[in-house]
Amino acid sequence: MSEMSKNNTLQVYIVSAERQIYAGLAQMVNISGEMGELGLAPGHSPLLTCIKPGGVRVREPGKEEDIFYVSGGILEVQSSTVTVLADTVVRAADIDETAAIEAKDRAEKALADRKSEVEYANALIELARATAQLRAIKDLRKRVK
Repeated sequence: MSEMSKNNTLQVYIVSAERQIYAGLAQMVNISGEMGELGLAPGHSPLLTCIKPGGVRVREPGKEEDIFYVSGGILEVQSSTVTVLADTVVRAADIDETAAIEAKDRAEKALADRKSEVEYANALIELARATAQLRAIKDLRKRVK
């Protein structure tokens, strides 16, 4: 790999609790951090932060953008490396849209019922996950058009 190519890319690792889902070079990575959306390009300052459930968009040199759903987790950025550690990682193309819609509906019903504080908090988490999965599917569909 030429020196110029190395300087214009990041080495990206996306890892779930079970296995490494993605490893490759990227020109840009977009992810939902704890404090908002992050755009990570080569030369980004070192960073360690929590990430929210949502999409991770990886733009590889000369290829279509890859989109993943993560359930939340940790993001580490070093000089030329981005590592995403999450309990759950799914390629957007592999998300079961029907199951995500059903989970969203269940969560909304649980929020309306408000039986206990714990059930309410769990419903909020489930709603955030289902909504993030549906957003990842929507982003994937936009890219395909």
